[in-house]
Amino acid sequence: MTPETLQREFDVIVIGAGAVGENVADRVVQGGLTAVLVEAELVGGECSYWACIPSKALLRPGTALHGAQTVPGAAEAVTLTLDAAAVLKRRDYFTANWQDDSQVKWLEDTGIELIRGHGWITAPRTVEVAGLDGNTYELKARHAVVLATGSTPTTPPIEGLADLQVWGTREATSAKEVPERLAVIGGGVAGSELAQAFARLGSDVTLVARSGLLGTFPAQASKLVVAGLRADGVAVRLNTSTESVRENDDGTFTLTLQDQTPDVRTTVIADKVLVSTGRHPALEGLGLESLGFEAQDGQPLKLTTDSTGLVQGVQDVPGTPGTPGEKGEEGEELWLYAVGDAAGRNFFTHQGKYEARATGDAIAARAKGELSGAPEAWSRYAQTANQHAVPNVVFTDPELAAVGRSVEQAKRDGYNVSSVELPIQVSGSSLHSEHYEGWAQLVVDEDRRVLLGATFAGPDVGELLHAATIAVVGEVPLERLWHAVPSFPTVSEVWLRLLEKYGL
Repeated sequence: MTPETLQREFDVIVIGAGAVGENVADRVVQGGLTAVLVEAELVGGECSYWACIPSKALLRPGTALHGAQTVPGAAEAVTLTLDAAAVLKRRDYFTANWQDDSQVKWLEDTGIELIRGHGWITAPRTVEVAGLDGNTYELKARHAVVLATGSTPTTPPIEGLADLQVWGTREATSAKEVPERLAVIGGGVAGSELAQAFARLGSDVTLVARSGLLGTFPAQASKLVVAGLRADGVAVRLNTSTESVRENDDGTFTLTLQDQTPDVRTTVIADKVLVSTGRHPALEGLGLESLGFEAQDGQPLKLTTDSTGLVQGVQDVPGTPGTPGEKGEEGEELWLYAVGDAAGRNFFTHQGKYEARATGDAIAARAKGELSGAPEAWSRYAQTANQHAVPNVVFTDPELAAVGRSVEQAKRDGYNVSSVELPIQVSGSSLHSEHYEGWAQLVVDEDRRVLLGATFAGPDVGELLHAATIAVVGEVPLERLWHAVPSFPTVSEVWLRLLEKYGL
């Protein structure tokens, strides 16, 4: 068939059909608008196929096995090693074997249209798509264009690395076999989780972190994870730089490392190298330069959004066609939004979906004339939790879970802050497993006597986090929180011990 140029018009165009883009489209359709998703890869995006879901599928069997091994009676009934082939097969099940049929069916049932291809902005409220079917699509948005393009890995400036075929997180989470020796460069969440997952699947793992491990968490919490990794045989090299990576004649890799203390160089040989040193918004190739956006000083392009996801600083493009849309209080046109990783605020799927719900509702409300100007904080149109209560769980064993501000962040933000912390040593933790080790912290605004943040470290503490999130979002006074009695004997009893130590 001869390729065609097809012109279409929708209320909302969403570039990116990951979990975040799907949620935006869903909310605007619920609000009575039409929506189209533009996606060049799998519907469902990074989380479904290469990040959250497959990584947790790789981690859970090892955590379940280790949990059984720590309880007398169960320990005697289990084998000592994982069946790696069975783990990988289960991972394949959770990724639907990298097929998106069910996701596409959901779009159809929801009334969301899908165009497969690469899309970019050519004018206000105008998107061109190079369709994977060979056709070109010229799309017009009556109300909004939403960027939900996710993020892309940041490659560190390590000698030799750019010329080599190494693993990123995608290759690691979709691996078809377990390497004998794995080197992990990066001590963040993905690096820590995947180092432990592959160690428990049988790899000889070395993790190299330029500074500490999981440095955004309190040191007392991250130390427990370091101990857990080392207990699984991971060689954790903290405060160590990777100077170079080279490929050997036999296909293996040699990493040259420099320890900061002591100042010595060593080498590590690995069959695979996983680079996990952060991500940045995937904004390249979207035509943003035509709207006045430019990357600064060689850094990746970043956008600034308001509480509804509306991109700030969009320049008018004289003489370009476009459909008139909603206008703000000062006459600026409200049409370009960014959500999730593309907005560059919080690189968590759950928080991106939260942003998407608020943005979708705001777009629909503006289209109906029900919202003008900035929405009230904590309304359904505002992403207020981004400033106060972003939850985060690291699914290592032990787990780390945190929400809200750390002590340092609270002080920087001008709060009169105190903290209370203690080991998790309650009846529930003793019953959970032998030699349970955990740690907990509450961050308190002393002027209002409410929680600003909380951190938990230990086996299965991720399940404690939502209670803390509710307390922070709801600004529950400590005197009222004292009446939230934890069930006995659960690990949640640590809440009582923390409040008692605080002085209640």
